[in-house]
Amino acid sequence: MELQEKVEGAFLPQGPLFSAAGHFLPRAGQTQMALAVARTIEQGGALVVEAGTGVGKTFAYLVPALFSGERVLLSTATKTLQDQLFGRDLPDVATALGLPVRMALLKGRGNYLCLHRLEMACQREDFSDPERASGLARIARWAARTVSGDLAELPELDDRSDLIPDITSTRENCLGGECPKLQACHVMQARRDALEADVIVINHHLFFADLTVREAGMAELLPTVKVVIFDEAHQLNETGVQFLGHQLSTGQMQDFARDLISVGSQRARGFADWEGLGEAVFGVADALRSRLSRGGSSGLRLGWTDDSSEGRAVSLSLVEVAKAFSQCAGVLGTLLELTPELIRLHERSLEILQRCEAFARDCEPGEVRWIDLGTQVKLVQAPLDIALAVQSRMLNSDSEESQGRAWIFTSATLGADQALTRFTEPCGLSLATILKVESPFDYASQASVYVPRHLALPSHPDHSAQVASFACAAARTLSGRTLLLTTTLRAMRKIGELLRRELAGSNVEVLVQGELQKRLLTERFRSVDVAQPGGFILVASASFWEGVDVPGHALQLVIIDKLPFPPPNDPLVDARSQRLQGEGRSAFRDYLLPEACLALQQGAGRLIRRETDRGILVVCDARLVTKGYGRRIMAALPSMRQLETEAEFQLALDLLTRASTTASIPT
Repeated sequence: MELQEKVEGAFLPQGPLFSAAGHFLPRAGQTQMALAVARTIEQGGALVVEAGTGVGKTFAYLVPALFSGERVLLSTATKTLQDQLFGRDLPDVATALGLPVRMALLKGRGNYLCLHRLEMACQREDFSDPERASGLARIARWAARTVSGDLAELPELDDRSDLIPDITSTRENCLGGECPKLQACHVMQARRDALEADVIVINHHLFFADLTVREAGMAELLPTVKVVIFDEAHQLNETGVQFLGHQLSTGQMQDFARDLISVGSQRARGFADWEGLGEAVFGVADALRSRLSRGGSSGLRLGWTDDSSEGRAVSLSLVEVAKAFSQCAGVLGTLLELTPELIRLHERSLEILQRCEAFARDCEPGEVRWIDLGTQVKLVQAPLDIALAVQSRMLNSDSEESQGRAWIFTSATLGADQALTRFTEPCGLSLATILKVESPFDYASQASVYVPRHLALPSHPDHSAQVASFACAAARTLSGRTLLLTTTLRAMRKIGELLRRELAGSNVEVLVQGELQKRLLTERFRSVDVAQPGGFILVASASFWEGVDVPGHALQLVIIDKLPFPPPNDPLVDARSQRLQGEGRSAFRDYLLPEACLALQQGAGRLIRRETDRGILVVCDARLVTKGYGRRIMAALPSMRQLETEAEFQLALDLLTRASTTASIPT
């Protein structure tokens, strides 16, 4: 039976998906997408699919991929989606189709316990910090029983824990084949499992890391793969540019200095003044931060020229960094026979020197250079997009191993026009086959959208306070069940603080991003009991705009503080805008506006997740209805009913409090 016939049969009401899962509902759009994926697998080439929320795109690409019998590489945007695919969706589909499939989950090395570094950390621990010592002891106990070494097995270990750098390896400090724990290495075992699997689940960060520095052994893996699928592909360009450039940071220098002192003291005591060498590196890192932070402690600064004050500060700092690392390299170069750790430190010192040389040269054409002043100082250079890399390294038809390979790119939001140019242009996919599949949800009856015109514009200093007041009243009416998304962390913190103050003592608990891990925070938000009067309002930014699935009663109101235009001080945004203007195009119309449309679609997509969901989207930015470009942004949203007045909003809100999740908003 041809692949397309098998795929079509799987999605029929009497097919294997329906038989294995009673909740499965046949959807014409899902079948349409699945058949397009099947054709691409049979013929090779690239397929770009925008599949609206509710289409069921995961099953639509998994069914043809598994039926094909080909080796499949599946990349997702986040580790959370990775775990969901590997732990739930992939096994469910394979079982339903009755296919024996060997599956492997492969993450970046920073997600796995490094047994050697754990041992080193325990050996040097002075127990002066009881909390740290206790944490290491818990990790050591887990290390004795874990099979995968995946830190996701330790939910009590916060992603921000300062223990993580001590118990995981990086490309810079990994000893590779010289490691004494090589045979038991969890990273190496994950790679071995991937090489033996039929379906390998990775993430976009790992894919591009490997594309640039061969971080995950993909050089061995990719040539054997016939089908490559990128889910949540809208993040591909921004993820890729992070890895296709290069950077030099104070964090890299400080990590090197800590490892130098630790390894030197343990493995080569007396051969050099390790404390002095390490302190010299700490000193040049501090000097770099001090010089570049003058006039502001945080933010992004675009480029630098030799005759600018920042250019002179960078040049002076690069000379000092190069001098300190040259001294380290010289000392380490005389001790290479002692231990593999010293060999790797020597290699790292030479890599830092190479980066100093790169930043001392002029910026490459088609790339942009900037200074990032955050928790650490970074000098960054990156391409404006990934188009060239995709064309030359992925879709290169001249490469024998690339011929016949199928590339599938899919997401719920890729672009407003039929050609999906917002995605295809920067990703080098202008010749790909394009498919747009509309959402099956009846948004006109399931959801409404409201723009409160009485609130101050986002540029007004009282805007966040007014958003908080509006959200407080609405959350009281709904007893929580509200997700408030902000475009900045500053607004998130301010609104969260104001809501806590106003809702203290009420039956609505305020949750704020960053206070718990994202997974734990989302689980708590979902845990609302419909039989109880209380609930939650979650205030979040950044990662909560997408990838959060809260169906049913727990979420009935999504509030967005303002239109999510790209930040004007972002160096990539500025450079991309300048490039468009140089081509005679409008940066606002062709770049900034499409980016805002996509981001708003992602945020709005948190509201309706199932056919039975009902809710209201509120955008606290009057520009959506007062500016000409607002009509274009509104048109990019699902066709929700528009509430024109505060009275209509209150009526819709009251209905949600009285009705079950099957009630509809009045029309």
